[in-house]
Amino acid sequence: MMYVERTEIGEATSQERRDPTQPESRIIGRVIQCDGARAILAAIADGDQSRVSGQWIVGRMISINLGHIRTVGLIHHIETPVQSWSENGDNPINVHVELVGEICDDKNAKPVFDRGITTYPHIGAIAHRIRAQDLEAVYDLAGRRALTIGQLSQDSNIAARIAIDDTLNRHFAVVGTTGVGKSTAVALLLREAIGARPDLRVLILDPHNEFSAAFPDYSIRISTQTLDLPFWLFRLEELVEVLYRGREAIPEEIDALRDLIPLAKQEHRAPATSSLMRRQVEAAAGITADTPVPYRMADVLRLLDERMGQLDTKNDRPFLRALRSRIEAAINDPSYRFMFSSRLIDDNIHETISHIFRIPHQGRPITCLDLSALPSEVVNSVCSVLARLAFDIAVSAQGKLKLLVLCEEAHRYMPADAKLGFAPTRHALSRIAKEGRKYGCSLGIVTQRPGELDPT
Repeated sequence: MMYVERTEIGEATSQERRDPTQPESRIIGRVIQCDGARAILAAIADGDQSRVSGQWIVGRMISINLGHIRTVGLIHHIETPVQSWSENGDNPINVHVELVGEICDDKNAKPVFDRGITTYPHIGAIAHRIRAQDLEAVYDLAGRRALTIGQLSQDSNIAARIAIDDTLNRHFAVVGTTGVGKSTAVALLLREAIGARPDLRVLILDPHNEFSAAFPDYSIRISTQTLDLPFWLFRLEELVEVLYRGREAIPEEIDALRDLIPLAKQEHRAPATSSLMRRQVEAAAGITADTPVPYRMADVLRLLDERMGQLDTKNDRPFLRALRSRIEAAINDPSYRFMFSSRLIDDNIHETISHIFRIPHQGRPITCLDLSALPSEVVNSVCSVLARLAFDIAVSAQGKLKLLVLCEEAHRYMPADAKLGFAPTRHALSRIAKEGRKYGCSLGIVTQRPGELDPT
């Protein structure tokens, strides 16, 4: 691909052509349209040369020479206006670029990159392949703590680095189609991050159990056999997701749970002699169905039986019986043992948090939560509870602890379509996205379908 510049007599030589040995093919086009955010370049591509040089590739950066500055553009679309191609001749092409910033030289002739545009390209401005020094300036991190994770695809001689503190403080996403290496890239990123940040703890929501093998010396794997997540940590909406197994909940049954769970919590804390006294004590204590206070499901079932035995609840008995059946089915389901086991009745929240969030980490700061064996209808609630706990821990740590919640295949449990469910998880993760940064809790998103993610 080549565009030959014709220099008039007396015209100043372009700073991009200060070396007379530079090939003419480095000047590749001219600006024919600019709207402030994007520009279109017209160029002539030689059929033979295009295969060799690979100059026109979506995702590559180019430079537009404006004399004292160079505007940097990112190629996002390429086309031939004549809709044809000649192998042996010249081919006119249009290259669409997004304007991302500009470069100027400091007093030491060192290129410096700034985001944003102060001087827009004019019609006829020369566009060319960006030189290596300018490309380095675009990716320069200005002294921030950096991790090297590879080389730039546009120039393999330039290291690809990330500012680890900025990445963890502002949330990040890794997107790409199936098979391009998202999981491998994330594994590399995490390995470098935990080496640079000893205070970092990572919780990976892993739908396919892929990450535990990537960190055999730095992680623990939690599965249904090793997960202890007491049901009393679940908020009402999260518990409803478990009991109804993804089906539509019955409002009358939810109302009954909202009334009876606080009574069961108070009964476990301080047994009372009458329902009236239990209500009075519960009201004074400010306990609700969402308060993380231990209680026994046996007490909830007993309170249900008491309510069904009252004369004024005859019309409610079908709903209460159905609710009782749902609770018993969940308690007796072996796949729900991680939350309804008898050993989880007592207040062991500190042990649960210490194990899941690696406090202390004992040399293994990464927790890989294997979601593959969890019942699909309970994945929502489990992710919601853990995301809530991560945020609350970060708040209580007052910046002394850095938590990263990494969501592999995030589109599965934070979908944009509310009809697909997962409302508790979307709410919990959205809270991290909106408020987590100031408390040291960050969010990492890995997905092949970013368009299906919840916008927040």
